[in-house]
Amino acid sequence: QVQLVESGGGLVQPGGSLTLSCAASGRTATGVAMGWFRQAPGKEREFVSTIHLSVGSTVYADSVKGRFTMSRDNAKKTVYLQMNSLKPEDTAVYYCAVKAYGLDYWPLKFKDEYDYWGQGTQVTVSS
Repeated sequence: QVQLVESGGGLVQPGGSLTLSCAASGRTATGVAMGWFRQAPGKEREFVSTIHLSVGSTVYADSVKGRFTMSRDNAKKTVYLQMNSLKPEDTAVYYCAVKAYGLDYWPLKFKDEYDYWGQGTQVTVSS
């Protein structure tokens, strides 16, 4: 079992920045890939970014490419999402997820490809 805890959400003005963190714990808290997803009210949960935990490669949704940066600290079992130039349409609950075992292909862009999820952290971009 793996537990994921997100933090760092909040209220920010358009054009501002936030950094989200996702810390993993549990008996097998390593994983092979992690992802960030977000869900706005009335919308489906959508892919934001993913990182290959061994090599550090990242893939982003087109909507955040060039503005968001995902990184990891394997020693701390933590991944980060640096969000810059935030827009009102970035407002959502942000979730991190982990693929715990057996990475047969990558990148993982669909929520069903991940094994464990955090509880989410709210990001609100508003003036």
